[in-house]
Amino acid sequence: MIIVKDLSVERLDKKIFENINLSLASGCISILKGKNGSGKTTLLKTILNIIEPSAGSIYWKGKLIKKNLYDFYNNITYIADKTTSLNRLTVKDNINIWKKIFLSNISVSQIEKALKTLKLQDYLNQKVSTLSLGETKKLEFLRLIIENKKLWILDEPLSSLDEDSMELMKQTFEDHCSKEGSVIFSSHHNPGIYVTEEINL
Repeated sequence: MIIVKDLSVERLDKKIFENINLSLASGCISILKGKNGSGKTTLLKTILNIIEPSAGSIYWKGKLIKKNLYDFYNNITYIADKTTSLNRLTVKDNINIWKKIFLSNISVSQIEKALKTLKLQDYLNQKVSTLSLGETKKLEFLRLIIENKKLWILDEPLSSLDEDSMELMKQTFEDHCSKEGSVIFSSHHNPGIYVTEEINL
């Protein structure tokens, strides 16, 4: 599905990373591991075509990503380490905005089930600003269900989560892969999730 070949990024003559290779097929999970500041976010943004690489190539479905951007972006959900939810609005408002933006046909019952699974059902009418960091993070995960894309790219998705929530994400990843989805995510620790490829930065 996606192939990263000999990828390098430099900033102000400083090498952030070099010669990174990654191959991710349907049903697989890749993890980018490293300490804070090791270049994980930069690598994800380079794969997303947000940052221009100094060297190397990225392919999507056999074509250079720059020649296949529309299809690439149409098939991915990117969740950054900073949430995109609007603090001044309620949980329900944010969900409705995401549904409109991504033209989602997700049903009310599916949303209710997801909220219950994430233990957010009691916060539906609360402003996001009143949620804890972990609760806000879980709200962001609703986009994975709302967008319903094949490739998930997530930056530190497990930070600020309690043990139960981390187990839930593990199950969510595995369920997505069982439906021919794929996941690339970064983490600064070992999350206990089975991965098919590990990149250390």
